[in-house]
Parts: sequence; structure tokens; C-alpha cells
Amino acid sequence: MPPLAEPGKRILARLIDFLIISIPLYLISLPWGGAVDVNGDGDDGFGDAVASGYSGHQLLWSIIGLVVYVAYDTYFTHKDGRTLGKRLLKLRVAMLNDGRVPDTGAALMRAVVLWAPALLCCPCLWWLINIVLMFTDKPYRQGLQDKAAKTVVVAVR
Repeated sequence: MPPLAEPGKRILARLIDFLIISIPLYLISLPWGGAVDVNGDGDDGFGDAVASGYSGHQLLWSIIGLVVYVAYDTYFTHKDGRTLGKRLLKLRVAMLNDGRVPDTGAALMRAVVLWAPALLCCPCLWWLINIVLMFTDKPYRQGLQDKAAKTVVVAVR
């Protein structure tokens, strides 16, 4: 098994992946009123939509965003263990037990556990928990998504 990835590189890779997806999604959403709450009425995600029964377009863009993020992460993780951000920073997702590339089920589990809570209810808290885990989890530096899918992130050459 290659050495475990440094938490700082993992965070940077995730930020790159986030920008790769979120910028095009935002631009695509503009002709339909945008994917963000421009009215300042507090409707900023699925959780608020369910609680307040608000406008359909915010809910629609939250769901579209969730599907795109999960599909992106699942596809690239299953393909070769590397999203575009991980590829740039020479990182790879590996199965904990044998180091192989995750199968579709593990890749999907990892993506859902990573993206669903962050996009649907509590993004700041969710990311903070995962960042703290990457720095403190022993011995594998696993985030919650890694624990759920039984994966680790390793450095590659």
C-alpha cells in the first residue's frame, strides 16, 4: 500500500473538485434564476426547502447539484481512484483491505456519505467534521466517507 495522503493535499484536491463542479453548475443555473438565494429569503438548501415549503427552483438546483456531485465522485473514484483534483495532486482512493480501486458500490457509498449531508443540511459542520477526522483519525486518516466505504486516500507517483 502506498503512503497515506497528507490531509492538506486532500483538502486542496476536494476544493479543486468542488470548483470544477460548482462553477459550471452555477453558470448553467443563471438563465433559470440561479442556484443561490438571490432574494435573501433564507432558502438555501434542501433542508430549508423541506422545513419552509419554499420555491421549487431552489429545491431543484439542490437536487441537481447533489446528483452531479455524487455522479462525478462515483465515476472518477471507480474509474481509477482519482477525481480530477486528486489526479492533479497525485492522490488516489484505495480500498483499505487490499489497495485496489474501489468498486462501484464502494465509490457510490463514499460519494453519498461525502456529498449528501453537505449539500442537504449542514455544509459547514459536515466539512469541519471531515477535516478534523482527516487530521486526527488513527491510523488511516479516514473521513466519514472513507469509513463508510472502507477506503483510504493514498499518495501516488
